[in-house]
Amino acid sequence: MSCSTVKPIDGEEEVQEEIKQEIKEKKNMSMVLQKMPEFTMKGYDAKSGHYVDISSEDYNGVWAVVCFYPADFTFVCPTEIAAMNAHLDEIEGELGVKVLAVSTDTHFSHKRFHETEPLLKDLKLTIGADPTGEVSKKFGVYIEGQGVALRGRYLINPEGIIVAEEVQAPMVGRNVKEFVRQIRAWQHATNTGEVCPAGWTPGGKTLPVNTDEEQMTGRVGDYITIEEILS
Repeated sequence: MSCSTVKPIDGEEEVQEEIKQEIKEKKNMSMVLQKMPEFTMKGYDAKSGHYVDISSEDYNGVWAVVCFYPADFTFVCPTEIAAMNAHLDEIEGELGVKVLAVSTDTHFSHKRFHETEPLLKDLKLTIGADPTGEVSKKFGVYIEGQGVALRGRYLINPEGIIVAEEVQAPMVGRNVKEFVRQIRAWQHATNTGEVCPAGWTPGGKTLPVNTDEEQMTGRVGDYITIEEILS
């Protein structure tokens, strides 16, 4: 069983065609700059080991990330969850971002997944259960023919607006370090009114469009070099 399925299929080509069709139907439906959808669901809090009730209201007024993955008991998925968990103290503790992982498995499955997968022995994440696909559909990542979600990751600001999204097909995992970089950049830009160039990291040069917009127009290279961008 691959990370893109929860039931036997005829072959990889069938999976690819279904994903292509889903993407075709959802074109021009980015969630960026949209309000985070409202939702409620059951979940599993790995830190406490208990089942919990989860609501979108739990994430009002704070930075948050909702991170969909295809399924428990698969191959790529536990590597992503473990990587996010390894950065959880930085993401939630230092940066103040609440993290919610979601798949279409039940909360019972999430608990068993935590208890049996070696990569997840130190898991502290909360994982939402979306067995009907209702929440995945609201975020536009549900694969109808497979009953699972694409790898969708959404960063939400304290006003409840989605400011960044990353959506991938199931076969390749995402980079948590790059996501942490994006969080830091978004928080800096939000707090200062400056904008962050490609690859920006804390301490790097920003572009002060809030004070020098007219002078910067067509002259960004006077403010930052390609060497600074790539450093």
